[in-house]
Amino acid sequence: MHICFISGEIFAFGKYGGFGRATRVIGSELVKRNHQVSAIVPRRNHQKPIEELDGITVYSFPKTRLDKAARLYHAINADVYHSQEPSFGTWLAQRVRPHAKHVVTCRDARGPDDWVIEQDHPTISRLATRLTRIYEYNPLVSSAVRRADYTGCAAHIVGEKARQVYGLDRCPDFLPTPIPLPNPSPKAEKPTVCFLSRWDARKRPELFFDLAPEFPDVQFIAAGLAHDPRRDADLRTRYGNQPNLDLLPLLNQFEDRAYHDVLSKSWIMVNTALREGLPNSFMEAASYGCAVLGGVNPDSFCSRFGDVAREDDFAGGLNRLLEGNTWKERGQAGRNFVANTFEKDNVLNLHLDIYNRVVSTP
Repeated sequence: MHICFISGEIFAFGKYGGFGRATRVIGSELVKRNHQVSAIVPRRNHQKPIEELDGITVYSFPKTRLDKAARLYHAINADVYHSQEPSFGTWLAQRVRPHAKHVVTCRDARGPDDWVIEQDHPTISRLATRLTRIYEYNPLVSSAVRRADYTGCAAHIVGEKARQVYGLDRCPDFLPTPIPLPNPSPKAEKPTVCFLSRWDARKRPELFFDLAPEFPDVQFIAAGLAHDPRRDADLRTRYGNQPNLDLLPLLNQFEDRAYHDVLSKSWIMVNTALREGLPNSFMEAASYGCAVLGGVNPDSFCSRFGDVAREDDFAGGLNRLLEGNTWKERGQAGRNFVANTFEKDNVLNLHLDIYNRVVSTP
């Protein structure tokens, strides 16, 4: 079977986000099972028109040339086109390949309140945010989601938003993101807390950095980068002299063992973002037995497997998790949940069942 992924990124070529991580994991695992896998993404800096990545053939088009994207969707002629988050590309693929099968995973459906947060805390610029909204949310995209042969959602909270945003008759089915389950490894002897996310404004990494002087006996590790190089440099200059705070660059989990080493030794992962869907990093951290402390609580993940920082009281949440080693019990519960719900092979089987079902349906 030939599966073509439609995504805004693929966790490579200078763009590292949750949609791209999911696309790359699912695609590479399908390759291992002897399926032909393609991906079509907007072209990034230094990216060639055609690249090979973990056995996936990655095609790219200039961001402003949607006509070239349409030609790629037509030329590839896949059995299944799978959108990792709906976009105008979803509609284009249906238009140029109406007889193929079209699958959609809603990963972070955003309502009006979410877009206000995005606009007030833009990753790149307010203009870029507006253009993204137009590309991802317009009447054509909504109609494409409703016409898809199958629509799933990566989190229950996303499903309800998707129902409203796209005018669906019901919530999409829950379609988990595959998470490899690592072998257990010893945690650091010293309390260790990590932050693995972009350093953009919406993610508010400053709230994590500010915890370090309040907890001198805890080791803090922050790995990531900001899209704006000036912001990135400013944060490293402002916070780089904290003795118990390590500021690392972005760690590519597909190519750098350091990402896994950080999670292996960490007791707790902190997420300070203003809004989230259900981040892959939550499940990845839990798979390593880390408790998750978040300012938001999608699908009650933090309240079940860590703690929630009400009104941004991250210090209070951290104290609660460290007291009596509460983090250890919550982290183990999270690992068990990930093993039962997101385990890579089971989730890949679910994806293949969906592909086989839609392909066999007239």
